Amino acid sequence: MGLLLKDRTTLIDFVLKEWLLIASGVALTLTSFYTKQFPVYSINEMQVLFILFVLFVAVNGLQKTGFILQIAQNIEKGKAIPLKLVLITFFLSMVVTNDIALIVIVPLTLSLNINRKDILVILETLTANAGSAFTPIGNPQNLFLYWFYSVPPYIFIKTIAPFSLVFLGLLIGSSLFIKVQNDPQKRPVQRINKKTYIYGGMLVIVLLTVFHILPVLTGVVVIFFALIFDRNALCVDYALLLSFLFFFGTADNLKAILISKINHSGHIFLLSALASQIMSNVPATLLFAKFTSNWQALLWGTNTGGFGSLFGSLANLIAYKIYLTHEDRNNIATFTTRFLIINYAAFFVSIGLYFLLY
Repeated sequence: MGLLLKDRTTLIDFVLKEWLLIASGVALTLTSFYTKQFPVYSINEMQVLFILFVLFVAVNGLQKTGFILQIAQNIEKGKAIPLKLVLITFFLSMVVTNDIALIVIVPLTLSLNINRKDILVILETLTANAGSAFTPIGNPQNLFLYWFYSVPPYIFIKTIAPFSLVFLGLLIGSSLFIKVQNDPQKRPVQRINKKTYIYGGMLVIVLLTVFHILPVLTGVVVIFFALIFDRNALCVDYALLLSFLFFFGTADNLKAILISKINHSGHIFLLSALASQIMSNVPATLLFAKFTSNWQALLWGTNTGGFGSLFGSLANLIAYKIYLTHEDRNNIATFTTRFLIINYAAFFVSIGLYFLLY
């Protein structure tokens, strides 16, 4: 009986942790049966998966050297901790994605001897979503749209800049109103090693491939280095990569089912933003990209969709799960309510901003 209960608990934990992988696999299977065909994968889609993989490896290796943590530890010193957390989360998410930024910043925040941690984590989640929207590599959906539609970097950043900069201003203003009581404890200073410079160079190589300066296959340098010298760096989120593969296939199947195009920017913006609330903004991006050429509306819609529900962005789930793991479970209801109210406030502000501008 005990073994059966343990197996059941393990299965439940797996389902809760990898729900996106399971849902994407089920969706691919059902749509393939419906269309009676196996999806066709394009070269662009395979390139996006490859770039994501080498980007994950490079960032994972850089994180393990202690470089990112060393930067984060500097936040603890001095005053204006909420402001520093907002700024570091915003700029970090622009380069290493919103998910990884929160994986670094949220545990650090929870380890600080301060109050108002719940509000700070919610603020960091909003900041990571806003900051990651600013660059083509800040989050997976941006990378896909940038690559899929062959958008010039300047045009891409110019299109989404109002979204990120307006929220940066709002979040900076909000952080100044949050008063925390800080009693910093002494902790060992994080040291970095020589691999920091190597992985820093690897990250530059990946970025150059993203911006079409180097050939895509140049990224194999990162894989070879990790295989020979640092196999721990290869321990990335393969379930997420596999989910992308499944969603690519599902989107291709849905394209065969949904023949008509949706070209009205308002429709694409609202539909992608609302769909993200249920299916997350990454699969929503993969879905709508199959039958629209309006990448600007889709870019705004899916980044807007990152706000709102827990499922709007994987970053939301990451921050939420980390907080519940480390903090007192007695305030789950209070934290969840605050999380949703503040996120949906940002969601509706973003919708208003889009229609004001476009």
